[in-house]
Amino acid sequence: MPAPWEIRCNKKSKPKHGRAEMDSTGETSEKMQMKKEITLLNGVSLIVGNMIGSGIFVSPRGVLMYSASYGLSLVIWALGGIFSLFGALCYAELGTSIMKSGASYAYILEAFGGFVAFIRLWSSLLIIEPTTQAVIAITFANYIVQPIFPHCEPPYDAVRLIAAACVCSLTFINCVNVKWGTRVQDVFTYAKVMALFLVISVGLYKIGKGETENLRAPFEGSATNPGMIALALYSALFSYSGWDTLNYVTEEMQNPERNLPLSIAISMPIVTAIYLLTNIAYYVVLDMSALLTSDAVAVTFGGETLSYAKWIIPIVVAMSCYSGLNSSIIAASRLFYVGAREGHLPDSLSLIHVKCFTPVPALLFNGLMTLIYLLVEDVFLLINYYCFNYWLFVGLSVAGLICLRYTQPHRPRPIKLSLFFPIVYCLCSLFLVIVPLYSDTINSLIGIGIALSGVPAYYLGVHLPVEKRPKCLQWLSATTTKYVQMLFYCALSDMDMEPATAKNK
Repeated sequence: MPAPWEIRCNKKSKPKHGRAEMDSTGETSEKMQMKKEITLLNGVSLIVGNMIGSGIFVSPRGVLMYSASYGLSLVIWALGGIFSLFGALCYAELGTSIMKSGASYAYILEAFGGFVAFIRLWSSLLIIEPTTQAVIAITFANYIVQPIFPHCEPPYDAVRLIAAACVCSLTFINCVNVKWGTRVQDVFTYAKVMALFLVISVGLYKIGKGETENLRAPFEGSATNPGMIALALYSALFSYSGWDTLNYVTEEMQNPERNLPLSIAISMPIVTAIYLLTNIAYYVVLDMSALLTSDAVAVTFGGETLSYAKWIIPIVVAMSCYSGLNSSIIAASRLFYVGAREGHLPDSLSLIHVKCFTPVPALLFNGLMTLIYLLVEDVFLLINYYCFNYWLFVGLSVAGLICLRYTQPHRPRPIKLSLFFPIVYCLCSLFLVIVPLYSDTINSLIGIGIALSGVPAYYLGVHLPVEKRPKCLQWLSATTTKYVQMLFYCALSDMDMEPATAKNK
């Protein structure tokens, strides 16, 4: 018999005749699970909105700095798009064959088991997700207050408070309704894409007028050192990260077998084309010294070309950050929700709101972690700790595709790629794992240490049989689940309850 707080909320459904339909137990229950409300258009907005963050507006100089020429930098941007497309295609197969939210966590769990999946989840919980979101929120706040303090550094407290307000507002929106979150994503994604079209249009206009001095001899001075080219590619690939966003919400997609791969197929060429054309526009207007010394390339570009309309760029960068943070919150909350549902995090995080059908506890937990990281003064330095972990787990999830082809050959696969794609991607991911180990050894080792700190947590909370786990942890988990359910009006979803019910029978 389940504990009093482990209830499932049954709702009577009224047919046209006005009488409630009755099942064998006396009433029909509406399934307690998150609704399939994410459409194809929402899916495209989530991917494009997360991929096109603040990076292309603020600092696309990393690729140029290491490649040392306009021509080679554009080649590297194109290669980054092709490489990311390979990864996205692999995730299209994984997402349509493993119909679970959680992206790489769910795929690693299926292919390599609970321990590796838990370490991936632990790394996301402790460093990857909260750090990423804190940095995006601070960047948003900086661009919001920039017009008020044009000639000096904005106040530290003001920036952090605005960043906190940004996190709280988006957490609230996503708690109330999934549709609210996707509408915010749609609107802000359209705004940032339109702004980039403005930048591209200015660049094409300049080219049409024959102002192409900067593009003459585009490959002159190109880097020939393989190490420098590798670092340039590494910088480009970080700008393309985010193509896996939709795989975090697979269970909430309408017709995911069709819409997941189609969203990926639409989004990837759009983002690659925008990145290439935007960089060409930057190169036409700004010389290399201006690009390499600018802290915000798009703002410098606007100052050179948009005259009185240059104020548009900082606002659009802020909107871009808001959109990127929204998609990150949606993805991270689903990751924690699925992790709790699989027994790798406390049960309280697998609860969903009875009326809104949103993972309120997981959203609030994610928001709280981000707010805690906003208190860290040097939060930007924390990004250096997870480069190794990020590429390791992305590569492992794609390696899982190859593994599952042999361990589960009869699994239904609506999309089945040639093994050429995952093999090439895994080899490139291996290179991306080695690069930070070589170029930033200390920070990479710290990142590895953070990941391995999850080993004791896995042993105590997952590996040990329930009867041997510390009683204090069991009491804390049960009490938290009870009061979280009562406080936030949540219940375990049917997917959580049915296996337990079957086991009890």
